[in-house]
Amino acid sequence: MEYEMIREIFNQCSGNQMRDVEVREIETDDLERFMDQYRKGGTVRCQRTDSPDGSTTVFDLDCDGLRQRIGFTKL
Repeated sequence: MEYEMIREIFNQCSGNQMRDVEVREIETDDLERFMDQYRKGGTVRCQRTDSPDGSTTVFDLDCDGLRQRIGFTKL
């Protein structure tokens, strides 16, 4: 399945609200397995949210204090 992936990396510096953003198209049959490349570190928290219609999936990650949000929209 093809997805548009938007990855936001939240800046850890206080007072700086800017985010690094990466947008690309990916192809995968298993989003959980695809996400394994981002779930790295000693302390990893991950929350998955799926839209009611199944068209969008968002993962909120905290990996050793580095916050990321990675969203997938079906193409």
